[in-house]
Amino acid sequence: MTENPALVADPTVEVTGVSKWFGQKVAVSDVTCSFGPGLTGLLGPNGAGKTTLLRMLTGLILPSQGEVLIKGALPRAEVDRYRNIGFVPEESALYNTLTARQYVAYAATLTGLSDPEDAADRAIETVELTEDANRQIGGFSKGMRQRTKVAAALVHDPEILVLDEPLNGTDPVQRAHLIGLFGRLAAEGNTVIVSSHVLQEVERMTDRVIAIVDGKLAAAGDIAAIRRAMSDIPYRVLIECNKSRHFAAALLDSEAVYSVSVDNSRLRLETSDLLGLGSIVSRLARDLDVRISKFAPEDESLESVFRYLVGGR
Repeated sequence: MTENPALVADPTVEVTGVSKWFGQKVAVSDVTCSFGPGLTGLLGPNGAGKTTLLRMLTGLILPSQGEVLIKGALPRAEVDRYRNIGFVPEESALYNTLTARQYVAYAATLTGLSDPEDAADRAIETVELTEDANRQIGGFSKGMRQRTKVAAALVHDPEILVLDEPLNGTDPVQRAHLIGLFGRLAAEGNTVIVSSHVLQEVERMTDRVIAIVDGKLAAAGDIAAIRRAMSDIPYRVLIECNKSRHFAAALLDSEAVYSVSVDNSRLRLETSDLLGLGSIVSRLARDLDVRISKFAPEDESLESVFRYLVGGR
């Protein structure tokens, strides 16, 4: 395995020193990362450059600087690489007068499939849209439009699937189904890249994230590893116990504990040494006869990591 968490050992998509500017506006600045089999979440606040990066990954726009390789080749130099890619754009613009089946079959035709209608039926069934396949897209809800786009992206069985906010507008049942679908595709060895601002959903799908802030690579890798790398930011821990005030006073005597607040049986504290704190808590609880019912970090979630990275944007 590579030591750089932004890079993977067997990449299918390689991004090297990529920048993109539009006039005086720099949308993406010197980003280097790679993607391989499995699911990677692409995170960033609005305007961070995520969509611009995804469009460069799919070859829809060219970098102003740097290069993107799909399976070792520039996609516009070897156009057969496009057959390896399925793309779900964030925009919902579709051919409203077509039925879902017609639209997905059209996508299949564009990729050169020999039986586009059969391929369309399979893709539509995969996203659970069969009952509405013969309805015009213009009458679809946003969630149904999203599933139509996903079906069109999957119709040619691409090895690389690039998804820009694919869960927008879906209801909880549709959302759960799509999350499961993306997970299965990743488990089968496909490269799945999902851009989303719904952090809890990304956390349900994957541990590996690439975070983009102000067009630059802000963090990459395993969520917990990113949090551990933030050595200048104290960990926040929740402890539930009896004798809470007595226990809080004892904890404050430890150099590893920065602060403690007490709310009935709950203690919230900040520490620089999460592992060391566990030993301290265990020893003090034994010495003071304190019963601990809960000990849990409060900032190991993706949402907390993301909040640190964007700095309140």
